[in-house]
Amino acid sequence: MVERYAREKMKQIWSLKAKYSAWLEVEKAVVKGWNKLGFIPDDDCQKICKNASFDIDRINEIETVTKHDLIAFTTSVAESLGEESRFVHYGITSSDCIDTAMALQIRDSLKIILEDVEFLKEAIKKRAFEYKNTLMVGRSHGIHGEPITFGLVLAIWYDEINRHLESLNQTMRVISVGAISGAMGNMAHTPMELEEIVCEELDLLPAPASNQIIQRDRYARLINDLALLASSCEKIAVAIRHYQRTEVYEAEEYFSPGQKGSSAMPHKRNPVLSENITGLCRVIRSYSIPAMENVALWHERDISHSSVERFILPDAFITSDFMLDRLKGLIENLVVYPKNMMKNLNLTGGLVFSQRILLELPKKGLSREDSYKIVQRNAMKVWEDLGHGKSALNEKGESLYLQHLLKDTELLSIIDEKSIKECFNYDYYTKNVDKIFQRVFGIS
Repeated sequence: MVERYAREKMKQIWSLKAKYSAWLEVEKAVVKGWNKLGFIPDDDCQKICKNASFDIDRINEIETVTKHDLIAFTTSVAESLGEESRFVHYGITSSDCIDTAMALQIRDSLKIILEDVEFLKEAIKKRAFEYKNTLMVGRSHGIHGEPITFGLVLAIWYDEINRHLESLNQTMRVISVGAISGAMGNMAHTPMELEEIVCEELDLLPAPASNQIIQRDRYARLINDLALLASSCEKIAVAIRHYQRTEVYEAEEYFSPGQKGSSAMPHKRNPVLSENITGLCRVIRSYSIPAMENVALWHERDISHSSVERFILPDAFITSDFMLDRLKGLIENLVVYPKNMMKNLNLTGGLVFSQRILLELPKKGLSREDSYKIVQRNAMKVWEDLGHGKSALNEKGESLYLQHLLKDTELLSIIDEKSIKECFNYDYYTKNVDKIFQRVFGIS
């Protein structure tokens, strides 16, 4: 229920009513500012702050004539007031109101995203400690490399998501600015003190300098932060999609009772959540280009950015909010199969220990080049055996690779059989997991 409320809250922030409410909040703050500076009488200030309101239908009606949404808005607000309406929007330009109000919407939306990321981090952390020492094979280029643990995979995800959290917190400061600087940003009609009073009232910082708008590199940074976050979330989703492949089957999305995977094949359990997340992340990332193109506007500004932002800001926040919640749920309910992880770890007949053998031979005085030749030629025999369907383990439980190494007379002349067998030890690869966890999480 809490998550559903948060999703609805994000949508409400970007509703038409919320936008006009933010505009009115800024307009009232400007009135209060003028009042503090002694320009607007107390009585008029009180009337405006108490009675000013807007009617969305009336705004739409007025806009059909004015073709200007802010003028339609201020006209509607003026109709809710008496003579004191002359002080509404006094001395400021449209973007003073719109951009400062946008900062309020972005700030409130980013607070939700930051909470989402914190929840996702905690979900990953919990599963990381659950599977801290669960052995699995590490892969590079899709090919088995060396033993790792599933906990280490999750620790990497956690650390990466945490970097995005730090960046978003910095961006919160960058976007939490207002501007009450007038038509060209020169403050000719609005004293600097007014901007400072208004921003303090709204819990924003004044933009140190602005032209007719707040500069769009701030928005571009925000959207790029969300795009980078989405890229890492997609990375996690793609990994889960791989783990759920039938040939791998090391983990899978929770498949609820009554759920169906295919209209034609009743056996199917597809990674639909992670595929959905992958698609959503592509959409979020696509907004980074128009956001950056909005930075370069003509002179003190044009209006080409406005139509873009009406799409990308609400959509980026609402989609990110939904995606992060979905990914959190996926991680929390992910079904993990440690036995299959171990089965896959043994799939290549001990080849995962090749580097361990390689590093032992130079200790015995052999050159790295000659060591590599010995280790690789035996590894290639294993690939050939596996390709012809030979079992990865013999009846004694010895791996194919160990069998070939123990038949290599040149190798045995350098290192004894006992030392070779000692290299086939999974504990060697997990000895520093606690230290890595200490570095990532602060606890092990």
